[in-house]
Amino acid sequence: MAKFNNPMKVITGVNTRWSYANVWEAKSINGGTPKFSVSLIIPKSDTQTVEKVKAAIQAAYQEGEAKLKGNSRTVPALSAIKTPLRDGDIERPDDPAYANSYFINANSTTAPGIVDADRQPIIDRSEVYSGVYGRASINLYAFNSNGNRGIACGLNNLQKIRDGEPLGGRTRAEDDFADLDDNDDFLD
Repeated sequence: MAKFNNPMKVITGVNTRWSYANVWEAKSINGGTPKFSVSLIIPKSDTQTVEKVKAAIQAAYQEGEAKLKGNSRTVPALSAIKTPLRDGDIERPDDPAYANSYFINANSTTAPGIVDADRQPIIDRSEVYSGVYGRASINLYAFNSNGNRGIACGLNNLQKIRDGEPLGGRTRAEDDFADLDDNDDFLD
């Protein structure tokens, strides 16, 4: 079976970290359409993923020129429109999770498929949280809505590769009680 090569689709590298992982239930922001979403933190050192994302943004721009032009006479320059690849050092300077990284906010109205490193579906919701590392399958596309024009990022699927330090200050129950001695019974 021949694989269709979509220049606007990217599979991120294994060191991509997930933040604001709303991947189990769609959430509405400011009364908008409920969506599944995740912020993908890509280390600047992962130049292969960064270059793939930049190429996909360019492909989405070229493919969506008519949409971006809208009723205008010309297509706005790529540098003049919103693009999803953002610099964590500039936009999130106070958040160490975003240091030396780019980030992309990806979302979808349909639930992403979520699998583990062996491509087995993850059923236990506690396995996926803000802070894990894994690949993401994303799609970049042009949009022109209510005067806003740019390139957006759709979320397709996620593959958890390994656990990471939970982001947002929340700890896992397994970690909170891991070092306690079971002999510290409160009935003693």
